[in-house]
Order: sequence, then structure tokens, then C-alpha cells
Amino acid sequence: MQNQRTTPAIGVLAIIRFVLEITAFVVLAVWGFVTWPFPWNILVGVLAPVLAIVLWALFLSPKAVLRVDPFGKALIEMLIMFSAAFAFLQLGLWPVAIVFAVLAVVTGVLNGRKELSA
Repeated sequence: MQNQRTTPAIGVLAIIRFVLEITAFVVLAVWGFVTWPFPWNILVGVLAPVLAIVLWALFLSPKAVLRVDPFGKALIEMLIMFSAAFAFLQLGLWPVAIVFAVLAVVTGVLNGRKELSA
């Protein structure tokens, strides 16, 4: 018997969602370091992206520790993505915040429909 591995198909949607997630983590760190005064900027700059990464790892990753239904995943993803959009707004980058939020909503809806149809 051969031990064959099946590699998951990685499409454009998965790549866009990955870029959005990484962008969310980075902007949360930048927001924490830039917008808060000295002792708090280190704390918020480290903890904000760490909290987002932990939420993603627990609930949204392909090998999530805690399984939730697609609606619970959507709520957690909205929390992370809209927090990043808010961080863009706080940094004064409102056009980027709008584009980021629209992309997050569109890719989230498309992914949710894909999950519900599977």
C-alpha cells in the first residue's frame, strides 16, 4: 500500500485571506507601538497582535484547537479584522481602513459560503 498525501488546493481566496490576516497582525502591533504613550506602547504593541494570533490559532486556523460553527468563526474573524480596520483609522489611514474592511467582509462572506456548502 502506498502512503499518498493529498495537498490541499490553495486558491486566490486563501492567499488574499492570508495576506489580510498577516496585515491585521502587523497593523495591530504598529498601532500599539505608535498610538500609546511610553510604558503602555510596549505592552499594547506586543499584546494586541498576540491576542489576535491566539484567537486565530484557537478558532480560525486549519488545525484549530477549539472547533466552532461557521457563525462563531465569522464573529471571531470580524473581531480581528475590524480591530485592524480600527487601528488603521487610529493611525489616520482611513482610505486603507475602508479598503481593508471591504476586502475582509468580501473574503469572509465568500469563505463562509464555501464552508457552509461543504
